[in-house]
Amino acid sequence: MNSFNVNIEKSIKRAAEKLKNLFSSKGAIRVISHLDTDGLTSAVIMTKILLKHEQKFWLTIVKQLEDSIIEELKEESLKKKWKALIFLDLGSNKINEIKKIASVPVFIVDHHEIEMVFEKIDVEYNKDNFYFIHCLNEKISAAGLSYLFARKLGGEKELAQFAILGMIGDFLDKSISKSNNNILADAQHSGMQLKRGLTVFSAMRPLHKALEFSSSVFIPGVTGNFNGSLEMLKEIGINVKTHKGWRTLMDLNDEELSRLITAILVRRVNDGRSQDIIDNIYLIKIANQVWDAREVSTMLNACGRLNYSGLALSFLLGSRNAREEVESIYSKYKHLLIKALNWVESAKKIQGENYIIVNAKSSIKDTIIGTVMSILSLSFVYNRGTILIGMAYRPDNKIKISARIVRARDKIERSDTNLNKLLFSVIKIIDGEVGGHANAAGALISQDKEKVFLELIEKELSTHELSIKI
Repeated sequence: MNSFNVNIEKSIKRAAEKLKNLFSSKGAIRVISHLDTDGLTSAVIMTKILLKHEQKFWLTIVKQLEDSIIEELKEESLKKKWKALIFLDLGSNKINEIKKIASVPVFIVDHHEIEMVFEKIDVEYNKDNFYFIHCLNEKISAAGLSYLFARKLGGEKELAQFAILGMIGDFLDKSISKSNNNILADAQHSGMQLKRGLTVFSAMRPLHKALEFSSSVFIPGVTGNFNGSLEMLKEIGINVKTHKGWRTLMDLNDEELSRLITAILVRRVNDGRSQDIIDNIYLIKIANQVWDAREVSTMLNACGRLNYSGLALSFLLGSRNAREEVESIYSKYKHLLIKALNWVESAKKIQGENYIIVNAKSSIKDTIIGTVMSILSLSFVYNRGTILIGMAYRPDNKIKISARIVRARDKIERSDTNLNKLLFSVIKIIDGEVGGHANAAGALISQDKEKVFLELIEKELSTHELSIKI
């Protein structure tokens, strides 16, 4: 893969020059983006740029880029329905198929691993009508790449806050790359605040609620438990309310914060990762209201995974009506997540020396199984280095598979394990689709392949040697 060392600046400059030229021609642009935080923030960055240049466009948010979607786009392009196609936060695992859409210029802005077959093809892929913005050697989200692309197209620095949301949504805030540092500077220049604090739920919500819905930092007896949250705060002598109203994490003094941190840690299994609950808190502005970026990221994921992507985009664009609806969807999503986490805790699992497989079938929605696995991978529930495989049925008789590696939240780690390649080694045998990263990957198979997949993945995992380095 090192032979595909993409120069970000060069590829962005070339793509921007082409897209600028297309702005002056007639026709509409087709934009396809992913439904998670990174995909939605990439979409809103592109939306703002296209609106600024008074372009007609059609935006679609998808679960993943399936072959049927590419075939549909290919047929539409042959009929000259679009003057350009733009893929955001997806496409890297479908390059060979996308390259066949040669009748219109195609732009891919993605950070996922390049598909296995394409890695072996020694060709120059940024040529003709194909423009690929990607970076293999630097940790940057699709929203970050979209922001850098947007800047070349005349976008303002205020768009950087959306890129920060994408960075947080894809857990890239633990290893800030050079490009992300520059984006952070732009975001702070345009109003974002950076503070240190507890990373539970939201720094801007009432304290007891922040603890109750702290799915990102799982606290036994507190997460998902209203009374448990209040009882813990009472035990350590922290008042949840004053004459001014409900207190937030940002209202605690240093001594209170220290007591709260200690109380959380004693309720969790300590495996040396105790500092993972303290981190940077990014306070961003949306429609003149200050939000905790981690909370907004979860809100966007909630909308995307519960089929309300349009509302999420409206919220990011400043709609107050959309904000109220998003809050309602978010509340439903939090309860679904906590219900799913509690189900996993008591469910029967397939376990090996260094892996755990959770076959949820219809007990967890296919759109949130990945989020559940991500939460568990950052919790204290399983030993660091454990490979987690989650499976959930989709309504179309397919199975969504999500793979994660349990890691520390407070350390930059690397592993010899590549989950994307691990899944690919199995899926190529039974026919399915794979995409993602080394530490977080997903796949899609038909339900009639469930048994054979479990047999193959167990065999693969049982012979796999895991190595985690800090």
